[in-house]
Amino acid sequence: MGPHPAVAAIRLAVRRTLTDLAAEAGSTFTAPAREARERAADAPLVGAAVGTTLIGNAARHPSGLPRTPAAPGSPLVLVAVSGGADSMALAIAAAFEAPKIGLRVGAVTVDHGLQEGSGERAAQVAERLRSLGLDPVEAIPVRVGRGGGPEAAARDARYAALDEAAERHGAIAVLLGHTRDDQAETVLLGLARGSGARSLAGMPAQKGRYRRPLLELDRAATRQACSAQAIPVWDDPHNCDPAYTRSRVRHEVLPVLEKHLGGGVVEALARTARLFRDDADALDQWAALAERDLRTGEGTLDAAKLAELPSAVRRRVLRRAALRAGCPAGDLFARHLETVDLLVTGWRGQGPLHLPGGVEATRRCGTLVFRRQGD
Repeated sequence: MGPHPAVAAIRLAVRRTLTDLAAEAGSTFTAPAREARERAADAPLVGAAVGTTLIGNAARHPSGLPRTPAAPGSPLVLVAVSGGADSMALAIAAAFEAPKIGLRVGAVTVDHGLQEGSGERAAQVAERLRSLGLDPVEAIPVRVGRGGGPEAAARDARYAALDEAAERHGAIAVLLGHTRDDQAETVLLGLARGSGARSLAGMPAQKGRYRRPLLELDRAATRQACSAQAIPVWDDPHNCDPAYTRSRVRHEVLPVLEKHLGGGVVEALARTARLFRDDADALDQWAALAERDLRTGEGTLDAAKLAELPSAVRRRVLRRAALRAGCPAGDLFARHLETVDLLVTGWRGQGPLHLPGGVEATRRCGTLVFRRQGD
């Protein structure tokens, strides 16, 4: 008898992501790695008591199928694990699939220090992951700042810790446990902010070192998978705290939409994100080409040629120029770009505009100049 349908679906999603990573790294085709794996398969299991059940990089999975560990020098993939159902289901699937294609898999759990006993909880999650065969496993404490609100500050601290761990261990990727439900919530939050197509595009399945294998699966599947494999999970009380915007969207807004619009709202919002992402990617490519053509020898932008572009492309060009001059991406909003756009479409001799990060935008001699104040 095969695995539970939820377990199978998550393994398949993870396998696709890991296969892509293995192809990029060339891990399954390197002779040293293959030879090391063959030696490991013939070696006796050391340090495991009779009856011990290990998975992933270790010798045996709860399914009863023997596992051959990846070679010590094989490419490493890290899983970001909070201890909740989404990330635990992802971790156990990665531990099951990675060794089969010559990848090692480890994990990082971040202790934000926002709740009493969070350090002990992070240590428990790390120990559980080690018992499941992941290696290396780290519990990393972070200090959460205050910039951008509590959710944004915690997210920034978390990603900084994940980036540092990935660099230190030489990981080729970090897997994140975001699901289709998370994607739907992100789209609604973007809609509420009025942030434009890129925000409505939600979270990408791949960005830099980060991969989100579970974006096509719903949150219920991860809970079912953990239950089917008897994996304990921890439910973060912040996920139910109405003080947090995402929590309100999850527990108040989406249920109302499902009730009054019928089932399938989450899936429809996730599909909307995919469509917006395709459009946003195309417009970004157009803007990159346009910026190259519009940039003068002095590094400024030709205002007359800018005016000929569609507004969606023009504002992307302006955003690129502002970011290049030093504007922080997280602080540059649509209202800033709308004001800068008036230097092109509504020029009446207005003075310099002050943008986040101490950047100044000025129209001068038919060109737009972006520079950091004091330069």
